[in-house]
Amino acid sequence: MKQLDIFIAFFRSSMLGYGGGPTTIPLVQKEVVERFKWMDNEEFGDILAIGNTLPGPINTKMAGYIGYRVGGILGTINAILATILPTILLMIFLLTTLTAFKDLAWVQGMTRGVLPVVGIMLAVLTKDFLQSSMKGLKWGTVAVHVVIGLLLIEFLHIHPAILIATLLLFAFFKPVKDKAADKKKGRPA
Repeated sequence: MKQLDIFIAFFRSSMLGYGGGPTTIPLVQKEVVERFKWMDNEEFGDILAIGNTLPGPINTKMAGYIGYRVGGILGTINAILATILPTILLMIFLLTTLTAFKDLAWVQGMTRGVLPVVGIMLAVLTKDFLQSSMKGLKWGTVAVHVVIGLLLIEFLHIHPAILIATLLLFAFFKPVKDKAADKKKGRPA
């Protein structure tokens, strides 16, 4: 049953994720965190951050890891196949049929009509990640990270993977304060 759940979760998110990898992320999050409860939002955010630093499509990387975590090697294969199968089938279908209709107004309208929905899905995911990050950090720290990230990515054109890798390295090498030892010495934590 677990393998069937893995297949359903990743097939559904890939089938409904119009526009590629980033649009499927909120759908994968809905399946993995909310529906099947294989992990929480914080853990999902960690997987997303690490997946963004690696080369290749984000959806297949996340499927591979989550599939392995939930169902082992077979889960990895299952999740990756469920992720790429809709794309393969739809590409074959769409390239053979819709190319004849690409200039029709309803086809162009359909494409333009889906874009705002994708924007809303990504905004909701962003809101969820901001709320999750405020649990571990103070509001001011989160705001500073958001502003600096926006400036670096949008105005200085730093690739997001470089920013994510830098933050991960900082978090990895940052010394951890021992609050118990600070209290014994009379220093505020």
